Amino acid sequence: MKKIVIVAVLLLFVSCSSDKEAEYQNIPINYQVPSNFPPLVYTMEYNPLTEKGFELGKKIFYDGRLASDGVVACGFCHIQENAFTHHGHTFSHGVGEGIGTRNAPPIQNMAYQTQFFWDGAANHIELLSMNPISNEVEMNGNIVDIITMMQNDSEYKKLYQQAFENGAINSENMLKALAQFMTMLTSSNSRFDKYRRNEQGGVLTSEELEGYALFNQKCASCHATDIFTDNSFRNNGLSINPQIQDNGRYRVTEQEEDRYTFKVPSLRNIEKTAPYMHDGRFFTLEAVLDHYANGVVNTQNLDASLNQNGVLGIPLTNDEKVKIIAFLKTLTDNEFLTNTRFAEF
Repeated sequence: MKKIVIVAVLLLFVSCSSDKEAEYQNIPINYQVPSNFPPLVYTMEYNPLTEKGFELGKKIFYDGRLASDGVVACGFCHIQENAFTHHGHTFSHGVGEGIGTRNAPPIQNMAYQTQFFWDGAANHIELLSMNPISNEVEMNGNIVDIITMMQNDSEYKKLYQQAFENGAINSENMLKALAQFMTMLTSSNSRFDKYRRNEQGGVLTSEELEGYALFNQKCASCHATDIFTDNSFRNNGLSINPQIQDNGRYRVTEQEEDRYTFKVPSLRNIEKTAPYMHDGRFFTLEAVLDHYANGVVNTQNLDASLNQNGVLGIPLTNDEKVKIIAFLKTLTDNEFLTNTRFAEF
């Protein structure tokens, strides 16, 4: 009889320990804004960063079960070693071999941005994930099915209890967890960053410094601050692609002044994120600069900075192009691209 009592007590202890382990764990992440960065846009006031919130967001990000085919996760089109872009693909690919009409943008320094996607279809980091999850040619996910799957998964049940005080497995907490993961995807340790912060390893060559000076003269009005975007929408003089006839931000606002305008992308890790532009038409940085020097077309709403007294584009010599590209390559952050904390396994 005593043995039975002892076994019962041990089982009760194990059960209580397991329940205790699954309870909310408020282990905060001490996120520090890099000293050369502008202030955060996403303040995290109602969604503070925690270790378990980040862990949950990472699991969701790489889980193909969110898609209708059980394969295409967020991480399918956003690959870490390429600054979370779909490197080499002109357009992003989705379920059923579906192909979209835009190039997958990088996921980095999202908490410093005010608008997301090429047309600004989302204006909050906690909302943006619903777009690719539900999009028919991307993940084609059904939120009810996704939540049901998570509610029936023991690992998800445990993580939600640990990550959120209410432990609820719902769309709100799912999006908050994804926002925590994306907030942590901060690229701030390139050689350029170390140069800006006067840190060890922050030495730029004379060519790179000349490229930086040229960049500030010719490019920084749009690619502003050390985030390298001013979060605006502009028409940069691309010829209209007749195959997709993309109206840009006009899709969202239906305002004529927004037709053919697209979000100014960040240039961080630009060396690793080809192809370039919203439709992935350029595969090299040289081609991008050739466009600005010689290829700008005076389409509707062309940005004023690209039409100076009837002269289109940005005057650039071949030598200046070489130096600007040399500078742009200093924005490659290998610590970010290889950080195992962000990796799937």
